[in-house]
Amino acid sequence: MIETLLKKIEDNCVNVDIEIIKKAYNFAEDAHKEQRRESGEPYIVHPIDVAEILAELGMDTSTIAAGLLHDVLEDTPCSFKEMSEIFNEEIATLVDGVTKLGKFEYKTKEEQQADNVRKMLLAMAKDIRVIIIKLADRLHNLRTLKFVPKEKQKLKAKETLDIYAPLAHRLGMSKIKWELEDLAFRYLHEEEYYTLVHDIAEKRVERESYISGIIDEIKKSLEDSGIDCDIDGRPKHFYSIYRKMVNKNKSLEQIFDLTAIRILVNSVKDCYGVLGIVHTIYKPIPGRFKDYIAMPKPNMYQSLHTTVIGAQGKTFEIQIRTFDMHKTAEYGIAAHWKYKEGNDSVEDKEKNFEQKLVWLRDMLEWQKETSDAEEFMEGFKIDLFSDEIFVFTPKGVVINLSSGSTPIDFAYRIHTDVGNKCVGAKVNGKIVPLDYQLKTGEIVEIITSSSSKGPSMNWLSIAKSNQAKSKIRNWFKKAKKDENINRGKELLEKELKKQSVTFAAIAKGEAYERVQKRYNIHNMEDLYSSIGLGNINASNIVARLKEETIAEKEKISPEAENRYIEEQIAKGERSAKNIKDYGITVKGESNLMVRFARCCNPVPGDEIQGYITKGRGVSVHRTDCSNLQSLIAYDPNKVLEVNWGTAKGASYIAEIRVKAEDRKGILSDITMVITDSNLYLNSFNANSSKGNEAIISIKVKIDSVEQLKELMKKIRRLQGVTDVFRMNS
Repeated sequence: MIETLLKKIEDNCVNVDIEIIKKAYNFAEDAHKEQRRESGEPYIVHPIDVAEILAELGMDTSTIAAGLLHDVLEDTPCSFKEMSEIFNEEIATLVDGVTKLGKFEYKTKEEQQADNVRKMLLAMAKDIRVIIIKLADRLHNLRTLKFVPKEKQKLKAKETLDIYAPLAHRLGMSKIKWELEDLAFRYLHEEEYYTLVHDIAEKRVERESYISGIIDEIKKSLEDSGIDCDIDGRPKHFYSIYRKMVNKNKSLEQIFDLTAIRILVNSVKDCYGVLGIVHTIYKPIPGRFKDYIAMPKPNMYQSLHTTVIGAQGKTFEIQIRTFDMHKTAEYGIAAHWKYKEGNDSVEDKEKNFEQKLVWLRDMLEWQKETSDAEEFMEGFKIDLFSDEIFVFTPKGVVINLSSGSTPIDFAYRIHTDVGNKCVGAKVNGKIVPLDYQLKTGEIVEIITSSSSKGPSMNWLSIAKSNQAKSKIRNWFKKAKKDENINRGKELLEKELKKQSVTFAAIAKGEAYERVQKRYNIHNMEDLYSSIGLGNINASNIVARLKEETIAEKEKISPEAENRYIEEQIAKGERSAKNIKDYGITVKGESNLMVRFARCCNPVPGDEIQGYITKGRGVSVHRTDCSNLQSLIAYDPNKVLEVNWGTAKGASYIAEIRVKAEDRKGILSDITMVITDSNLYLNSFNANSSKGNEAIISIKVKIDSVEQLKELMKKIRRLQGVTDVFRMNS
């Protein structure tokens, strides 16, 4: 088995110590000799294939050796110290880093997923090779995913599309990214995948004939102009085609550019020469030309892209790049090891390498400031998935930003002080509002003032990038600490009074320690400041503390729990008229004492779970309720299966929040929608912010989740409404 690996190392790698690779292979084979994969193969097949993927990427000795050893620390008795002594600390550290990521599994619990992603970012920051090994490991696991149960297939596939494929993209490793996406697509949307494969295969001969004619035509024109080149027709990947069909709501017949023509040349000068020739043969489509050579993507990708109209009116894409650019496009960050024997000095190489990882350092910087798991995961996915735009400073420096970015994002990208002192912005010489969405090619100038009072709180909703938001929050933390503490104290005291509890009664013991850890609170000043700044919602933390404290008080033995359930079932024999019928059955029994958790207000149609509370029956939560997840983590034995029954006529309280432009008549429009829907309004609370935004909290009585969704849809259609969402803990 090792011969294939050694051949790939010889073909793709530079200065790899073969003796260390053989030693790692022998060690791994011996360590895994008693183990087999789910396919029935000897386990060593997996590390060998991972090492082969790393060899194809042109990685160094330590990385390939760590690929062979990557499961040894996790699955065998071998220790970190032993591996360090047998090999070296560098290899052992890489294996240890991958081992810590090995337990990273996709979960619906946002908080647990966020913790795993934070660990991954930290491991990447210490040594980027850790994630490259993990990507190789994931790729081979997906190649052999057919041997695992269906449920696990879907979990692995979803995790790959959510986390690993976007990471491969950010690292510029398109060869890995495309295969990960297509394999994950196959298992996550099996029917759509095979339908697409069949439909594309049906017209393959016709399409290949069409593209072949175009390639011959372009090649002849380039040869006549004396330009050496390689041209091929690269079929678009299945997941890319599927995503285009879904996002643009098109059928396969409406998508003509199923194949991209790639032209590789020797120099940048030839790239632009080829572009000119191509545009004389075919008509370019306006707005579909992109110059990633002059303005490379953050993941190092460089190429010219143009979409043109050919014979029969069919459109197709042409990509033009140099051979070196193509290597970088395929291997991304791995090209640092594969092609580092070039002419640049060691110092220049390291400087270039560090520049390529600026996005990772930025991500680490803002994640330290983000205690809320949901916000962290949302920001992480935005950073991974968002498209880029390219704008210019007045001096012509290119700045890349996420699509949808505003002058505030631009200002903070230039420098923190520029952002803090920003009072206005010009785009192409004209004054624009700070919430203006920038577009590629625009020249942006930030107007600053030394007498500026600093950023406004509503900038947090205007800024797109997590880096800008983090810097704005830091300014408020430092500049308005006392004010935030006072405001936070006032909000917390108001909420405690509203919920009829004292802080001393709910903030004690292990319950309080868990909440402190969850919100990164070290003392009361931290708590007040976070509430005052808006990082923590006062009602959420009081509700969380109450639930945690109750859970701690109610820690009882399984025997006592069973007795309690039996007592409740016995009580179920009493007259149904004495019980408020919410249509809930617990473990198949009706007429049990149940209550709906106020933190998430479940309604018929929601997925629900029950949790045993001492003296108050079964508390019913939505399954996505963060309070419930904390209770389950604390004591999973108290979870019960509950279901919606067939009761009719019961009403339920649901809370929604509306964000809207603070215009005249917005409140009356919303109440009119509620009235027209024949719904009973339970409570209504509205506030306006400095940014001319109204925040409206509404509680209504409804019969089902469908009724709530219909109401939200109607409110969303109102003029000036920017967002409508259901409140949760």
